[in-house]
Amino acid sequence: MTPQETVERALALSKADGCVVLATERSEVNLRWANNTLTTNGSMRSREVAVISVVGEAVAVAQRSAVTADDLEDLVRASEQAARDAGPNEDAAPLAEPDGGSEGWDEPPAETSIGTLATVSSDLGEAFGRAAGRDRLLFGYAEHAVESQYLGSSTGVRLRHVQPTGRIDINGKSRDYARSAWVGQGSPDFADVEVEALDRELGRRLDWADRSVELPAGRYETLLPPSAVGDLFLFLYAIASGARAADEGRTVFSKPGGGNRIGERLSPLPVTLRSDPRLPGLECAPFLATTRSEEGTVSVFDNGLPLGSTEWIRDGVLSELMRTRAYATKTDTRARPYVDTISPNPDDFQLLRGFKRGESYRSFPSGHTLAAFAAAAAVSAETSRWWSWASYTIGPLMYGGAAAVGVSRMYNNRHWASDVILGAALGTFAGTKVVRYHATHPGNRIDKWLINASFSPSNPGQLSLSILPVIGRSLPRR
Repeated sequence: MTPQETVERALALSKADGCVVLATERSEVNLRWANNTLTTNGSMRSREVAVISVVGEAVAVAQRSAVTADDLEDLVRASEQAARDAGPNEDAAPLAEPDGGSEGWDEPPAETSIGTLATVSSDLGEAFGRAAGRDRLLFGYAEHAVESQYLGSSTGVRLRHVQPTGRIDINGKSRDYARSAWVGQGSPDFADVEVEALDRELGRRLDWADRSVELPAGRYETLLPPSAVGDLFLFLYAIASGARAADEGRTVFSKPGGGNRIGERLSPLPVTLRSDPRLPGLECAPFLATTRSEEGTVSVFDNGLPLGSTEWIRDGVLSELMRTRAYATKTDTRARPYVDTISPNPDDFQLLRGFKRGESYRSFPSGHTLAAFAAAAAVSAETSRWWSWASYTIGPLMYGGAAAVGVSRMYNNRHWASDVILGAALGTFAGTKVVRYHATHPGNRIDKWLINASFSPSNPGQLSLSILPVIGRSLPRR
C-alpha cells in the first residue's frame, strides 16, 4: 500500500468530526568508522503513520510504524477513542482548508542509496592514512536520509514534501587519548562535503591542545566562534520564541508589567533572526506538518497551513513571536503580511478570503487605522463647530496621532501601505459623517440610546461599554 493510499484509506475510515493523516516514509544510509578503519555501513527503510482525530474541541493522535492495510482501521479507531476520552483542547480551531493545488501528491516516495556516501567513503580512506602518519586516530559517523511526507485531511488538504538531510561527524584523538577534537557538517546531499578540509580543521583543533593554561576559578570573557553563536540563536528560537509564554511573563521576551516585547530593541547590534522554508541549502517543508501541540506555538489543528519567510528579530528589534491560530484569535494578533509568501507580496489579494481563512488573512483594510482616523475626524469636526479657535491645534494633534497608528501598523509588519490608506479614508469618512448626521438630526434615536453610554475598565487591557437608555425624556436643545 502506497503512502497516498494509506492516507486516503485512513480518511475514508474516519468517523470523527475532523481528521488529519500524516504518512512519513524514510530511506536512510550510514557509515561508521573507528581507529582509522571503516567498521559498518547500512541501509534502512521505514514508514510511520499518524492519525489525528478531532471530536468537538478535543483532539488525539495515534501513530504507529510498519502499519499494514489490516492494521489501519485499528489505528484510526484508537485515535478516535482517545479524542472522545480527551477534554476540550485550548488550541481548538477549524482544520486548515486547501490553499492551492497538491503538486507532487502522486509521486512515489524518494529514496537514497549508499552511493550518496561513496565519495565520502573514498576520501575517508585517504584521511585515515594521513591520521596514521601523524599518530592520530579518527572515529566518526556519516548518515544521509530522505523523508517523504504525505499530509491529507478531511477538509481536502493534500500535500507532499521530500526532505533530504545528512551529517558527518569526525572525532580525532591523539594515540595516547590525551587530546581530542571534533568537526562536523550538515548537508542535504553530501555534494558540498570535503573530507580533506574537515580533516585539516580537525588537525588544527587538535594542535590547540598542545598548549594549555591553568586558570583559577572565576569569570572570564569568552569569544565564541560563529557556529556557537548560531547554536545559541537556534536554542533561543526553539525555547523562548512563543508569544503565549512571553505574554504570561515566563521568557526573556516578556515585558515587565505584562505583555511581550515585540517592537522593542533587544540589541544595539544589527542582529537579524529569520526563517524561510525555501532558503537555499536550508530548505524544509513549506507547510506545517506536526503530530504534537506545544503551548501556544504549534498545534495539530494547524496542520497544512502554509509557512513563509518570517523575520523574528530585525536589526536588533524583536519583530514577531510564534503563535497558533487559536492563540492569535484570543489575543487579537495576526501573523501577517508574511503569512504564506516567500517574499512578502502585497498583490496576493483575494476579496473576502479572510472570512474563510481566518485572522491571518484579514489585513485589508487596517482596522486600527480606521478607528484612529474615525476618532480624529469626529473630534476635529466637533471642535471646529464649538471652538473654532482651537481647531488649528486639535486637528493636527488628532490626525497626527492617527497617522502614527497607521505607520506603526506598517512598521510592525501588520499591514501593507494600501491597507492603512484605505483604513484612513474609511475612518475619516465615518467620523465626519457621524458628526454631520448628529448636527442635522438633533434628538435622533441613536443619541437617545447612547447619551448615557460610558466606558469603564474591565479585564487588564480591556474596556467595557455600558449603555443606560434614556426613555421618555427629550434631549436638551442647543
